Amino acid sequence: MQDSVVPATRPAAGILRGPYLWVTVGTCALVFLAAFESLAVTTIMPLVSRELDGAALYALAFAGPLATGVIGMVAAGNWSDRRGPTAPLYTSVALFVLGLLIAGTSVSMPVLVAGRLVQGLGGGALTVSLYVLVARIYPGALHPKIFAAFSAAWVVPSLVGPFAAGIVAQVFSWHWVFLGVVGLVIPALLMIAPVLRGLDRKPAQLATPAQPATPWAAGRLGWAALAAAAVLGLNLSAGVRVPGIPAASAALAVAAVGVALLAVRPLVPRGTLAARPGLPSVILTRGLASAGFFGAEVYLPYLLIEQYAFSPTFAGLTLTAGALSWAGAAAVQGRLGASLPHRRAVSIGALMVLAAVILALATTALHWPAAVVIAGWISAGGGMGLLYPRLSVLTLALSTKENEGFNSSAMSIADSLGGALALATTGIVFAAFTTTTGSLAGVFGLAAVLAAAAAAVAPRVTAAITP
Repeated sequence: MQDSVVPATRPAAGILRGPYLWVTVGTCALVFLAAFESLAVTTIMPLVSRELDGAALYALAFAGPLATGVIGMVAAGNWSDRRGPTAPLYTSVALFVLGLLIAGTSVSMPVLVAGRLVQGLGGGALTVSLYVLVARIYPGALHPKIFAAFSAAWVVPSLVGPFAAGIVAQVFSWHWVFLGVVGLVIPALLMIAPVLRGLDRKPAQLATPAQPATPWAAGRLGWAALAAAAVLGLNLSAGVRVPGIPAASAALAVAAVGVALLAVRPLVPRGTLAARPGLPSVILTRGLASAGFFGAEVYLPYLLIEQYAFSPTFAGLTLTAGALSWAGAAAVQGRLGASLPHRRAVSIGALMVLAAVILALATTALHWPAAVVIAGWISAGGGMGLLYPRLSVLTLALSTKENEGFNSSAMSIADSLGGALALATTGIVFAAFTTTTGSLAGVFGLAAVLAAAAAAVAPRVTAAITP
């Protein structure tokens, strides 16, 4: 390995010191920009849809990147296991930038959606590549801190992203919300470039009689494509109406969920859907926690606006408070390190999310004061800040160099599919009731079931820490 590569055996001085400074700044910048773009698009998409007459493709502009991201995650994981994270990282950034350029220069909604699909493919691959890079560059003692930094890099855009995107769209054009990010991605990548030289493992290093090189997994890519199609189908099923078959939408939704769960099995460690102790439960907890949290979060502003007459601005501040709590808890767990055991951090975090969702359900059904659900969501953000970084640490701790890519992609897939399936399903539940209170209670009830499942699986995450 060349001198430009930071050895993982070097003393853990800190992620912002010595050889780790620029790679920390660069990786966090890439995470920040990916998160910013996701949140910024949410703000400008109504304007884009109106200008491009693209209402029919509005939902696909959001669901598409999520779906293609699953394919990118699997491809980057397999590629990283074969050769290391350098080539997948460069390729993922190139695809992400290409998607931004296509979307930013689009003059029709189909072209914009095409750009979003390419952007999602690169974004999914980028996430996995960065996780593998962390495993190769940072010593294990620094993993809680770097993943806490990643969490903060995801949360901070929720504070500034929507506002900044609105200003750019009003002063310049919505096109620059896409194109402006391109100019920031390149410098972030250049910060990481010095440590990437020589990091890829050569074929001679990989293939030995006792340990042959990891093969290309074409089958897993096929399953990823099927899972992506199922996610798209579930998101689109709510709008399906078949004359004479009133339950057609629900039947299609159930079928899509079934296909997604079938397709995800080869993409995650064996025993994941059965909550087998150790790594399978780590991956499952990640997916369930994501599903419970995000399935409830998108309906909190609706609850506050409809039942408590909050303005959209003040309703949105609840999500901001949860985001700040997430970032704060992530920083705290990073500082505590080994003094807070992984299992305890994950279990406490899952229980905090569950309690918050139950409070949202009770507030909706019993008309409790709005302060109850707001306080609860601050707790939920803190819970996610505790468990998310620790699940990332556990995933790497339970991996070897030969399966870091696969396991990192499995964690990202659980994140993506968990949130996507929950959002689509809660949308169907919301539409099934005739009153706002009933709809919201149904949504929070389903989210509570998912959060309870995450809390039940959480204690099983540390059956073993040795790869």
